[in-house]
Order: sequence, then C-alpha cells, then structure tokens
Amino acid sequence: MSKPLYLTPEGHAKLMAELEDLKGPRRTELSLRLRSAIQMGDLSENADYHKAKEDQGFLEGHIQEIEAILRNSVIIEKTQATGIVSIGSHVTIQEGDFDPETYHLVGPAEADPREGRISHESPIGSALMDRRVGEFVEAETPGGKIKFKIIKIE
Repeated sequence: MSKPLYLTPEGHAKLMAELEDLKGPRRTELSLRLRSAIQMGDLSENADYHKAKEDQGFLEGHIQEIEAILRNSVIIEKTQATGIVSIGSHVTIQEGDFDPETYHLVGPAEADPREGRISHESPIGSALMDRRVGEFVEAETPGGKIKFKIIKIE
C-alpha cells in the first residue's frame, strides 16, 4: 500500500475539476482530432494522426495520475488551534533580521513555494512539524542550514 497523499479541501476540489475537464471536453476534443486525422487517409505518414495519438497517450496518462492521487488522498481538515504545527497549518516564521514569511503546510501534491505552500516533507516543512510558537528551528536546505523562529501558527 502506498503512503497517503495529503490534500487540502481546495486542492482536492481543484483536482476533481481538472479530472472532469480532462475526461469531458478534453477527451471529446481529442477524439474529434483523431477522427479528422484518420479521415485524411494514409496513417503511416500522417503527422496530425501521430500527434493526436501522442496527445491521447499523455491525456490518458494524466487522467490515471490524477485518479491515483485522488484514490490515495487524505483530505486535511481545518487544523484545530492546538498551538502545534501540523499539516494544514499556516505558519509564520522569521529568519534573523529578514521579514517574517508565512507558509501553508500541505502535502507534496499541492506544494508550490512561490505561492507560500510548502510540503510537510520538505526540509523546512519537516523541521516545522510538531513545533510551537516561540521555538527556534533549524532546517538543512539545498542552500545550506537555516535557523528561524516560529512567530505564529494558524
């Protein structure tokens, strides 16, 4: 059995909407492209047909990938105000004299550091897990070791 993939309710809804789009309009559009390419005749030298078949393979693969994520997902409920960092927490940290930064701890499938969503399995995310406000935390990142203080947990 594979380990569960943690998703926020928003992330789950986003994947469900993407899956619906892929299985509906995108699949229909691709089948029309294939039908049109087949009607052109000789398939051995038909670039449109080969491109459509390749696109179909990618589409079906992506559908299977999303279905697997959804099948193995655990939806992160709103975290209770326990004062302890867990998956789903919004954590504000401060490194030295730099401005504080707030991160939302999510599962790897939803991580997007540019948007402030970091995986609980990332170096900073795993260092934050089970910590409290006021604690100093060290994380070994690709850029080297960093030390920061937890300012707020929501």
